[in-house]
Amino acid sequence: MNSVEIGSIGEEYVCSYLVSQGYEIVKRNYRIRGGEIDIIAVNTEYIAFVEVKSRKPDSMVGGFESITHRKRELIIRTARDFCVKHPNMLQPRFDTAQVIISQGRVLSFDYIKNAYDTTGFNFIF
Repeated sequence: MNSVEIGSIGEEYVCSYLVSQGYEIVKRNYRIRGGEIDIIAVNTEYIAFVEVKSRKPDSMVGGFESITHRKRELIIRTARDFCVKHPNMLQPRFDTAQVIISQGRVLSFDYIKNAYDTTGFNFIF
């Protein structure tokens, strides 16, 4: 399996998880110049901007560790763009998911709600 296939399996798995938790998937792979958000999901309280990192079991760097300060900045900027174009009254939240995949099967899954916020970034929602 190549990295695109692994990423697609991971995103599908996370979408299924979010739907089972009462979220509606609003958008997948929302892109602007310089940024992308894998999944945007809403419930009655939050708009969750979710970064999904899918990995093989023998990956040198874990999914959570690969979300650098710069990557968070790009996600926050992209989330702000989405909120400007699609106004809502929901509380924004930045979540991360790590999915370990082998031979097309999910071996493990970890999800962190509110993994980071806009503190230290020059963005206000």
